[in-house]
Amino acid sequence: MPRQRSKKLSASRVVDAKPAAEEDHDSAEESQNEIESDDESDHESLVSIEKDEEEEELDRLVFGDGAGFKAMLGQGMDVDSDDKDGGGGLEEDGSEAGLEHVDDADLFFLDSGPSGDSNAMILHEPSQDKSGDAPAWEDSDDDRLTVSLAGNSRLRKLRINEDEDLISGGEYSRRLRMHFERLNNIPEWAQTSQRPAKRRRRSSAGSDSSISSNGMDIDNEDLSTLPLARLLQNAGSLTRTPVSSSKRTKLRPEVLDIQQTRSIPHVQSAAVASLSFHPEYPILLSSGAESTLYLHHIDSTAHPTPNPLLTAIKIGHTPLHTSAFLDPAGEKIFFSGRRKFFHIWDLPSGTIEAVTQVYGQKDEQKTMERFKLSPCGRYMALVGSSRKGGGIINILDATTTQWVASMRIEGANGVADYAWWSDGEGLTAISKGGEVAEWSVSSRAYVARWIDDGHAPTVLTLGGSNGPKSLGGDRWVVIGSQSGIVNIYDRRTFVSEQNEVLIPERPQPKKSFDQFTTPTSNLEISPDGQLLAFSSNGKKDALRLVHLPSCTVYRNWPTDKTPLGRVTSVAFGRQSNMLAVGNKSGKVRMWEIRC
Repeated sequence: MPRQRSKKLSASRVVDAKPAAEEDHDSAEESQNEIESDDESDHESLVSIEKDEEEEELDRLVFGDGAGFKAMLGQGMDVDSDDKDGGGGLEEDGSEAGLEHVDDADLFFLDSGPSGDSNAMILHEPSQDKSGDAPAWEDSDDDRLTVSLAGNSRLRKLRINEDEDLISGGEYSRRLRMHFERLNNIPEWAQTSQRPAKRRRRSSAGSDSSISSNGMDIDNEDLSTLPLARLLQNAGSLTRTPVSSSKRTKLRPEVLDIQQTRSIPHVQSAAVASLSFHPEYPILLSSGAESTLYLHHIDSTAHPTPNPLLTAIKIGHTPLHTSAFLDPAGEKIFFSGRRKFFHIWDLPSGTIEAVTQVYGQKDEQKTMERFKLSPCGRYMALVGSSRKGGGIINILDATTTQWVASMRIEGANGVADYAWWSDGEGLTAISKGGEVAEWSVSSRAYVARWIDDGHAPTVLTLGGSNGPKSLGGDRWVVIGSQSGIVNIYDRRTFVSEQNEVLIPERPQPKKSFDQFTTPTSNLEISPDGQLLAFSSNGKKDALRLVHLPSCTVYRNWPTDKTPLGRVTSVAFGRQSNMLAVGNKSGKVRMWEIRC
């Protein structure tokens, strides 16, 4: 009975539900018809408004069209490809190309009205198209700015001349960058450099053994063995040093007009042992215990790095003691360390050779670090090492490196120092005992011998003009000692009126300087013979300049603030207008000497 009742109830519920479903279906159909009628009416309203050509062109530019899509597929989706048919930026249907490569400044402008700031005024100037990708820090809006340099006291240093005032924003950015690079050198991590490959060369002195047997190898940079002509081409404004026909203006004995210029940018890791200027070009040669030979172009106004590096040569396991240009043309560079060989770099050809021995003097010439080249360019003098400290000087032919003659000097401790005569026809050497010998190359004999007034000499130099012709033409001979005393002798008192050499056994110096109490390490006379520089590496800032005609020390330079350090090398420019000073910290500082 309960089952029959449930069937009847369910049947009655289905019967009641059918009319409701039919009513819902009818109402849905009516609503659907209403929606369709509304859509048809809207569609008819949209279709009734036709698009003009400008709107169709805008739709095509924004959304594209079928023809453009197929064309892009045919070109491999290369949006930057050029039109091969020479359509001048037009598509196949003759319409204009896309504007994706057009600069924003050509499409829009900022209408901000007049500005009251005179230092930054916006100008509406079209910018020029630039080929390639511009750096991220370059903005096209900078070209539409104007900056006043005269109106701001902090920006006046960027002016080229005093009358300059307004510049563009791009030029302002460029000058700021140049000013920063002048004050701050490019760091090593930002410099692009490649590790040089090692090259081994054989000796040109006839030895069968290779250089590697002597423990010597050469690390060359890309330009290190190029001919001098290639180096000069890469130096930009590098030209020959002008030769003045008139004599240099005489310097005042009281006050010296000297101004510090930009230093050599590279700082060596060890003391600078040797400095030398090229006789014809503004090139400075420097070397030291870092085992590297450097050539710098002397130009304090060079951009972006003043006094830029031309090239460098790394000598493996050989701390360099001496390096010098071969006069008078400077076509060769001789350099050596405390080794059984020395190097010759031929600049015209770019080749580097090593001389491993002096034939006939093998026992007397065991090291070759102490050498000097004659001013005439014909000879090379090497201090021998057969005795303690050296007691012999070997003379070699600078072209063939063959032995020519030997000069022996008395004294248990050997040679303290020596210097070539200005004409290259003789030597003046001093032993560690204080005996000075004047020796002639042509006669292979002593011209005169005398004793210095000082004690324990260390260095000697010659210089000046209008000296006795029989003694090479040098007027001054200067000798430094262990006690710091520097003696100056006038060689015109060493000859008679008949030009005969008559030197007393103990001549009196014209002037003695006692500014230092530490040993004298450097003596240098300027090429014009007006200045003498003497220094000591035993004390900081120990350097003095002397006016040679009057033999007076300049009082106004150096000062307490002059950055000298412990001076290890000194060199004058070939025009006597530059002074280079190397110190123990590896720095080379430059000064300009003005008349």
